[in-house]
Amino acid sequence: MKEFLKNNMEQNKKLKILELVLIACMFLASLICFIVGTSQVNRNPGEVSYVGTVELFRDFDAEDYDEDSTKCDVLFVSEDGEKSMIVTYSYEDYEELEIDKITGYEYKTSTNVTIIFDHLNPTDKEILAKTKAVNANNNTIIFNAATSLLILSISLGVITFFAKQFTTYEKIWFISIMVLATIFAIIFPEESANGVSGIIIMLLYLLDTFLNILCELLISKQSKWNFIVSVGVEITEIIICVVLMYRFATMITTLLFWLPIDILSFINWAKHKDKEQEELTAVRRLKGWQEILVISLIVVWTVVIGYFISGLNISTDFFGGNDTLETAIIYIDACASAVGIANGLFIFFRFREQWIAWYICALLEAAINIMTGQFVLLILKIGYLTNTTYGYIKWTKYVNSRKEEKLTLF
Repeated sequence: MKEFLKNNMEQNKKLKILELVLIACMFLASLICFIVGTSQVNRNPGEVSYVGTVELFRDFDAEDYDEDSTKCDVLFVSEDGEKSMIVTYSYEDYEELEIDKITGYEYKTSTNVTIIFDHLNPTDKEILAKTKAVNANNNTIIFNAATSLLILSISLGVITFFAKQFTTYEKIWFISIMVLATIFAIIFPEESANGVSGIIIMLLYLLDTFLNILCELLISKQSKWNFIVSVGVEITEIIICVVLMYRFATMITTLLFWLPIDILSFINWAKHKDKEQEELTAVRRLKGWQEILVISLIVVWTVVIGYFISGLNISTDFFGGNDTLETAIIYIDACASAVGIANGLFIFFRFREQWIAWYICALLEAAINIMTGQFVLLILKIGYLTNTTYGYIKWTKYVNSRKEEKLTLF
């Protein structure tokens, strides 16, 4: 027996060393990718030679601006789709813009980068800015690999340094979701939106995925520390909504409801420790009439909030000018925000039914992700659905194994 325990300890020690080496390698690879990508973006264009003119056609589908817009980026693309140019106008100039095509002046740098301007003889500053933008776009995969490896190394670090807090299944689930997210981040890079680089948007997506699945895992373990991680989730998702200028129902709900409820829930959960296992929080189930009341309120919220937000004239280029898509997402988002509020209250009051709300929320948000092409966030929804099943089973077993508390909700 002693020999078995000794061998087991030695194996665990070797495994931890291997994990630490892997974390260091991923972090180093991430750093190298950042350095390589940055050096490529900032390469000196060297000598710039004029090639000639090219006819570019205006892409009207990429435009959706109104009087609230300060800068309007208009995309012009060659007939074969291989060359493009973005021209930025003030809203006043954009309103008066009647052209459907433009003549582009093509230049080539000594580093073999093609840059196109809407005028002849660009200044050195214009050449440098345009070259950087093209280089950044050409090296998106390197930057996405860098951010993916960074987030993955942090994920493995959490599992390694807090190994005793997680079961083997939980470790495998957590790392599997993050590996899938990093693969999708490289295969499906994000485009720039509202003047923000697609590289930054992808970093926010990966950070959101990491924090969300860690938070979900801690909830399934009935740990009050999930609410500390959840604060990071809320801040990240507010930034994403602001950057993409969409999902305003969710953003307002996050700001006014989720952040306060996270703090209050942490306090409430800390008051209700399980009598047998103090690291657990005691949980319970809803009654039938309470479920009916919640469903009715969700329907009312969806209709009222969806109608209100759809009437607002908010500009974003994230939907490519598709008003029908934007309206559909507004109503789905309103429903998701309503279910999210119900979910937050269920978590605060420690009700098992919060997992059912997670199911609905995950499916609604997955629909939004598919409609908007946010494929990397679908990995997060897979994580939601699998862990929700795990959490629902764990909480149900707990409730059935103990006589429900005869305490107040608070």
